[in-house]
Amino acid sequence: MNRNKRIYLSPPHMTGREKEFIADAFQTNMIAPLGPNVDRFEKDVMDYTNMSGAVAVSSGTAAIHLALRLLDVKANDRVFCSTFTFIASANPILYQSGVPVFIDSEPETWNMSPDALLTAFKEAEAEGVLPKAVIVVHLYGQSAKMDEILEICDHYKVPVIEDAAESLGSLYKHHKSGSMGKFGVYSFNGNKIITTSGGGMLVSNDVKALDQARFLATQARDKALHYEHSQTGYNYRMSNILAGVGIAQMEVINERVDQKKAIFNRYQRELGGLKGLSFMEEAKGTLHNRWLSTLLLDSELYACTPEEIVIELEKENIESRPLWKPLHLQPLFKSNKFYPHTKDRRISEELYENGLCLPSGTGMTNLEQKRVIEALEMLLLKKSQPSILHA
Repeated sequence: MNRNKRIYLSPPHMTGREKEFIADAFQTNMIAPLGPNVDRFEKDVMDYTNMSGAVAVSSGTAAIHLALRLLDVKANDRVFCSTFTFIASANPILYQSGVPVFIDSEPETWNMSPDALLTAFKEAEAEGVLPKAVIVVHLYGQSAKMDEILEICDHYKVPVIEDAAESLGSLYKHHKSGSMGKFGVYSFNGNKIITTSGGGMLVSNDVKALDQARFLATQARDKALHYEHSQTGYNYRMSNILAGVGIAQMEVINERVDQKKAIFNRYQRELGGLKGLSFMEEAKGTLHNRWLSTLLLDSELYACTPEEIVIELEKENIESRPLWKPLHLQPLFKSNKFYPHTKDRRISEELYENGLCLPSGTGMTNLEQKRVIEALEMLLLKKSQPSILHA
């Protein structure tokens, strides 16, 4: 076992087939954005998610921004958003000069709390200012409680954007993650379950809206022989070269999900004997793609924080990460409203204070994962009370 080799959190995992589609783009000189690779990649994702249409764009963030634009989010419009997520879920609200309102997590899925969401809606209704949209995040590959969330949003006639950036390959009651709201968003950043190096996808059953998304994503150029523009547009379309990478990656999406699950199962099996350690559960009726293997530490049993563990593992050349810092705790959003799960519990803050992401790359060997397990186990045993050694 090479203990000097760095173990990354979630690095890209190429199949080798990517070169064939990239080479074709070079041979046909389809180097500029758009081309047959983009068309095929869109169709592959559309077919996989059972959606009527898909638009390949430069990032998942761009896809969220387009969805908000299509839903006519404007200055001072409110958008309810999961707080326990990466900032890219909320930044596009600011692009539209909208106002993010953050909704806490619930303990079963770690995702948006239907209870907190309902409280936010009731207060907004009393104020006479309903949100223009709700952005629901499927965190680390675990689907949110979509039945409850959609029921609430449908009652108030507010559309849902599913931020499925981390959950391609996951299922919620036989529905593909990202296929249940008005719009679904995927990311193909280098650390995602499949990658195009950088890129994203907007999916929907509203084909007319997606046609408008394509228009906006190509600088909103009107039909004319000259360059005519009557709306603000963006340079958001995906490169034909990068789409070729995506075609090859989509061929192995189910294999990657199986590999991610196997990695999680090994962690759970090998570390599950330590008291005070709990892993993110797979909610009933769902399939969790296990994009990242995540766990919680009982702070009363271990004299260390997730941040301290990250630093110690780094000394072993192992990359790990705390769970997402809730957006309502970020300096950028210090003045924004936040609705907790209950009056007495802020689930997202509890998760952040006690959670850790472990290396989960599908190219990681069993020996490399063993190295991670041994390093973490040794560290936790050093930081634990003698009475909480293996049960």
